[in-house]
Amino acid sequence: MSTNKTGMPKFRQGRMRGPLIKGPRAKDQKGTILRLWEYMRSQKKLLLVIFSLVSGATLLNLAGPYLMGLAIDKYIYIKKLDGFGHIVLLMIVTYVGSAMLTAVMSNLNIDVAQNTVKIIRGELFGKIQMLPIKFFDTRGDGDLASRLTNDVDNISNTLTQSLTQLISSALMLLGVVVMMFILNFQLALVTVSTVPLTLLLTKFIGKYTRKFYKEQQKRLGLVNSIIEETMGGQKAVKAYGQEEKVIKHFSEANEAYKQAAVKAQILAGIMGPMMNMVNNFIYALIALIGGYFVIKDLASTGIVVAFLHYSRQFARPINQIAHLYNAIQGAIAGAERVFEILDEAPEVENMDEPIFTKHFNGEVAFHNVHFGYERETKILKDINLRARSGQTIALVGPTGAGKTTIINLLTRFYDIDEGKILIDGESIQSYRRDVLRKSLGIVLQDTYLFSGTVMENIRYGRLTASDEEVIKAAKMANAHQFIKRLSSEYNTVLSQEGNNLSQGQRQLIAIARTILKDPDILILDEATSSVDTRTEMHIQQGLLKLMEGRTSFVIAHRLSTIRNADIILVIKDGRIIERGTHSELLQQRGFYSALYTAQFKTKVS
Repeated sequence: MSTNKTGMPKFRQGRMRGPLIKGPRAKDQKGTILRLWEYMRSQKKLLLVIFSLVSGATLLNLAGPYLMGLAIDKYIYIKKLDGFGHIVLLMIVTYVGSAMLTAVMSNLNIDVAQNTVKIIRGELFGKIQMLPIKFFDTRGDGDLASRLTNDVDNISNTLTQSLTQLISSALMLLGVVVMMFILNFQLALVTVSTVPLTLLLTKFIGKYTRKFYKEQQKRLGLVNSIIEETMGGQKAVKAYGQEEKVIKHFSEANEAYKQAAVKAQILAGIMGPMMNMVNNFIYALIALIGGYFVIKDLASTGIVVAFLHYSRQFARPINQIAHLYNAIQGAIAGAERVFEILDEAPEVENMDEPIFTKHFNGEVAFHNVHFGYERETKILKDINLRARSGQTIALVGPTGAGKTTIINLLTRFYDIDEGKILIDGESIQSYRRDVLRKSLGIVLQDTYLFSGTVMENIRYGRLTASDEEVIKAAKMANAHQFIKRLSSEYNTVLSQEGNNLSQGQRQLIAIARTILKDPDILILDEATSSVDTRTEMHIQQGLLKLMEGRTSFVIAHRLSTIRNADIILVIKDGRIIERGTHSELLQQRGFYSALYTAQFKTKVS
């Protein structure tokens, strides 16, 4: 199972699942479209140019059928050649000019669409970085990745392909209606009488299309989550022989995605044939009535021919708008999923005048602290502890007792429900989170390395550090020796999450990263659990140097590693049940003594 940034497994018992605080969401089609428009308004000048080009291309397209009708009535019908070449040349210029304007317009539209999507994607990624840890505990990584990629791409494709088409279709529709009424009022009435039917069909189908497009995107996010989690947990899948179960789980999610996609695509596909049927009926009707008008001398042949072309042009923008309406539903569904994340409440500072400091002395105190990941279930109950500057506080106890939760509160990954947590006599809520966290050095049980070189991963602790400082930190963490054995030493490129290193080597790099950060308060959450005993001894020597003069909190299951701690806190069921030094706790012959004795016997045996 994947882990979150706290190093704790997601969906762990006693965590998360409570409702998140959320801002207003895009709940309606109109609101979502207006919100997308707000992202495009910054390019108003370019949009104005596009609108002008669309208008010009539309006018040229409207001139074509009129010139054709004129050519029939003034030249072809009466077999007059004088001046016929000029009108043919004018028609060629009209259609070529329209094509050139459309090409320029399309290129500019691509620029507008991609700039808009770049802004949305950047804002979404930035927002994700500002969300609290509890948000990620309730979301699948694949679903978030899907919103950043699939949903944003859905918006991008629609803007790229549909923006100018929508404007062009609307202008063309308006222009065609005007031209038809100019040419023949009766035929124009016959043509526009079918518009209400078209609008009703579009609205009816579009309502369900949007619903199924949103379900399709949701199912796609779930499929991505399963893929990402399974790829990251391949060793566990194979070790427990769960290949068939994983395949079945994916197949079920894949089938659900297919069903949602089929419903959305079928509904979207129905619109085209239905519109073609209506349009062909209109075309045949105009041809019949127009032929009758020519026989009765109520209209010229040229006017009827031009009118037939306009009826096609009248149908084309309606078809395009109907098709675009369904395509836009997919973009709206993607946009709503994006806006759901953008509307999430970020980590906010609740003080008017936050305390800024460049250095903590390291006096830490918990006073009557209560906390639960869910309000109704308290994980920590009445926690009281005090760490003087430079002391080492060890937290021990069974799995799920609340040790890591204490660290989560100290780092303000979560905020307490009751009580106070003080650093240097001030509530930690009086400090800005970024100031607080920059002064904390954290080494988690499950470390995370980024794609890049070994040097870059260690330097992540302090980006301004020199190469010499990075190497010095690696030596203190006892990582220098194995790094020198790598193919390119410190310039060796690590794969995603550092999978081309052993777990122990990844942990050593994480420790070097923390040493380089040179924090005021050090937090070690099972920092040596993934290395062998011999390596652990070398790491401990480096950590002892790092811990000198610093307040340190150490979570350890290997009790032998915290025998020299100033205070050992024994936590069980969310309460501190024992406290004291190693020797004092052994003399009490309580819970700690039983744990230590059991580990010692196991080690000896």
